[in-house]
Amino acid sequence: MSLNCFIVDDEQDAIGIMQEYISRTPGLSLLGSSQNPVEALDLLTGADAPDLTFIDVDMRLLSGLELADMINLYTNVVFTTAFPEYAIQAFEKDAFDYLLKPINYERFLKCVQRVKKRLLRVRPLSKNGEVEYFNIKSEIKGRMVKINVPDVIYIEGAINYVQLYTIEGKHMTYLTMKDIEAYLPPDQFVRVHRSFIVNIAYVKITERNRLILENGTEVIMGNYYKDRFLEIMDQHLIKTNRAS
Repeated sequence: MSLNCFIVDDEQDAIGIMQEYISRTPGLSLLGSSQNPVEALDLLTGADAPDLTFIDVDMRLLSGLELADMINLYTNVVFTTAFPEYAIQAFEKDAFDYLLKPINYERFLKCVQRVKKRLLRVRPLSKNGEVEYFNIKSEIKGRMVKINVPDVIYIEGAINYVQLYTIEGKHMTYLTMKDIEAYLPPDQFVRVHRSFIVNIAYVKITERNRLILENGTEVIMGNYYKDRFLEIMDQHLIKTNRAS
């Protein structure tokens, strides 16, 4: 399995170390690097976003924590920093891992192997290659719940768990938003806020930054996520062919 990587760090020496680690690790390829997190946004939020992004936390123009709020939903974020006190904030951003500088190669390799295992998870697929359902461990010890993907109305994330709201009810599980996103078709489920993913099939009304879902729930869109949401919704908009 090959993973495309990108490095964002405002120190060239730190970038050089990560470049060396990536080059000597089978299955990794480097898409690029940047000392400017603002300039890196175009790549990290595009369709060709890397599989794995190493981000320094403490940068001058834009902190790694702020950058993590903006980057592509399917990029696995790994923070790199010399400051252990950022760890809790990092995992609140759905970071996959947190590497403390100076980073040794053994720790780097362990992180990469964990990412590969995550991406190689066996998923129950339908004939057209999409996930039809997945199972989660509920908050009740020993209980596993089957979730039919088309039945999910929206998902709300918290620090160390998520709530899945389906047509049958609410289910809590100790996963992250990124764990759940890996099982959701991206043209059907859209993140509209740092803490909310909605199934566009259940969006009844869109009014500025406010969404009203079929079950009556109101969700406020974050400004960063609005353009992506409207782009997808526009694909389902009936348009007139009449001359204006």
